[in-house]
Parts: sequence; C-alpha cells; structure tokens
Amino acid sequence: MTKKMIFFDLDGTLLNHNKQIPESAKQAIQLLKEKGNEVAIATGRAPFMFEKLREELDINTYVSYTGQYVVVNGKVVYENPLQKEVLEPLIDFSSIQQHPLLYMGHEDMKINIESHPYIKESIATLKLDHPGPTYNPAYFEECNIYQLQLYCIDEEETSYIDAFQQFNFIRWHPYSIDVLPRGGSKAKGIDIITEKLGIGKENVYAFGDNLNDIEMLQSVNNSVAMGNAPELVKKNAKYVTKDVNEDGIAYGLELVGLLK
Repeated sequence: MTKKMIFFDLDGTLLNHNKQIPESAKQAIQLLKEKGNEVAIATGRAPFMFEKLREELDINTYVSYTGQYVVVNGKVVYENPLQKEVLEPLIDFSSIQQHPLLYMGHEDMKINIESHPYIKESIATLKLDHPGPTYNPAYFEECNIYQLQLYCIDEEETSYIDAFQQFNFIRWHPYSIDVLPRGGSKAKGIDIITEKLGIGKENVYAFGDNLNDIEMLQSVNNSVAMGNAPELVKKNAKYVTKDVNEDGIAYGLELVGLLK
C-alpha cells in the first residue's frame, strides 16, 4: 500500500466542541499508523498549546501558527516570524485604539495590556492546560513572534486590514483575530513537510473546519471539511464529513477510503 499523509486541524476537527478527542478519532489515528501512514497536525495554535495532545497521540510532525512554525519528526524545519520593523506600526496603531495584542512565541505568550475582558473570554474558549498569558509589553523585542492575537470586534477589523496589508487577519472568535505574515498558511507548511518526506500530492489528505483551513483544503488533493464547518469552508473541500461530535473524523476517514 502506498503511504498516505493525513493532516488534522485541532479545534472543531480533531478536538470536539468540549476540546476533547473523541475515542473514535483516537482509534482511527492508531489504525492509520498501523497501516503505515503518516499522521500530522495542522493548527493555528502554538506548539506549547498542544504538547500533551502530541504526546498522547504520539504525533511528532506538525504545522503550527497556521504555517509559521513547522516541525518534522521533532525537528524544526521552517520558521517564519513576524518582522519587528513591521510589528511596531501595528503595535502603535492598536495602542491608540486601545485594542490589546497577544504576542506568541514558540514557548510562551505575553499580553501588552494587563487586563481586558476580550482576552479572558476568548482565551477561555480554548480550554488550555497552559496557565494563560502574562503581562510583558516588550516580549516582541525579546524573542521571535510567529503570530499575534488582536482583540477587537468585527466592525473594528477593517481599519487594520486597510492600514496593514503586509499581514493576514483571520478572525477565530467574536473578540479575537489571528495576525500572520502575508502569504503564511497551513498549505505552505504542508508543502514543506510533504516535500521533505517525499510524499506526493495525490497521497496527501487534510481535515479542517474553519476559515484558516480554507487554503489548506484548497491545496491538497484529498480535502475533508467537518460537518460543523461554515458553508464557505465546505465549498472549498472535496468531501464533507459529519460533525466532530458525531464521530466526524472516523466517518471522514472511511469516506475517503483510508480505513478500509
């Protein structure tokens, strides 16, 4: 059998609505491995946010920060941090608007405003084992920053998109937007991994459910949108499986013929 490589998004895909992995998904991943396939994660989360999950599933290859930090078999193979000289104008602008920023490195995250309800509410939805961000407005000067979270509501987002075209802005919560380098995506991270491992595009599969998965779903030959995904995401996938809470991963893997 030709080796396949399967990439899974986390929130709303591999993790259900309670941020837990369904038992059916765990069993499916184990079976994929037993068949000799490669299994990887492709997420917008930071590496430290899913370390325990990687250990539980024995997954050592992943795309994190929506493509900005890529690891193959436990080794970093690609980094695309935000450049400090382009960060500073955005920081100044957000400060004037009184919109907090969360600076995200590969080992930790720091906030530039000590307390704000938008931060608490959006971070809480991730149900992290991590204790959460602490205050350090100079963190972006101390280490590489791969992603920002910008805290503002939908109608305030346009001013950033218009003013800062060197970034991608992807909303993931009513109060929070991921800020990435322009052109960064999970699709690019997947290309880096599959090229390094010598796996052809016809043997690459990806599962996702949200807006930051669209480029990934468009780019792979065998793309699967979760049943809980917005219609826009489903339209960009080759297949649509069931809701994550309805054993959507196991069903989707059967749908594309990987569990037969």
